[in-house]
Amino acid sequence: MNSAPAFRIILIEDEPPIRRFVRMALEEARYDVVEAETGARGMIEIKTRRPDLVIVDLGLPDMDGIDLIRELRSWSNLPVLILSARTQEAEKVAALDAGADDYLTKPFGVPELFARVRALLRRASHPQPDTSAVVHIGEVAVCLKQRQVTRNGTDVHLTALEFRLLEILIANAGRVLTHHALLRDVWGPSHTDNLYSLRMYMSNLRRKLEHDPTSPKHFVTVASIGYRLVLTE
Repeated sequence: MNSAPAFRIILIEDEPPIRRFVRMALEEARYDVVEAETGARGMIEIKTRRPDLVIVDLGLPDMDGIDLIRELRSWSNLPVLILSARTQEAEKVAALDAGADDYLTKPFGVPELFARVRALLRRASHPQPDTSAVVHIGEVAVCLKQRQVTRNGTDVHLTALEFRLLEILIANAGRVLTHHALLRDVWGPSHTDNLYSLRMYMSNLRRKLEHDPTSPKHFVTVASIGYRLVLTE
């Protein structure tokens, strides 16, 4: 007898062909998929089905997907993957700033869908590190409590702002963080346009912590959007 699917996913998508394509692909991979074609129905399913992941289209017939994400974030930290035909970067940034964890632009392939789903479920299944944890980023070890960073056993000096940026990336490992969110959380709400400083400090982290700063594997750029910290290669 087959074992029960390990994870339940709520799929909120109003286009039947795409909804069917995504559901069939996920079910073939042994995920339990519950469909909803409107935002209102999706919220009901989320509240009653206790899913592990929510996949939501931004262009829903009864509400904007960004509003749904904001409402969900007011009471839940469930991982959220966006499906969107919108190509403007500003709309993707708005959805990520509203609380989404990652996004896929239509059209997309099954392997990429699976990779994003696995990454979000992995992140959700591992609690965020507490202040006493030692976090490993490749050959780098970060002790959050002692604010100590070592690389292959050798101490690495980070400035206060560099460490603050690293802390935020660690707390959201695997998640896309927008430029706006990082600037707000590191420099404060009055500095959200200071993209030059963010790029400079990210360059410093790569130089100090990446094996090859010119080809980073952990401090990854998401073009025109922001950055993502990948703990394991």
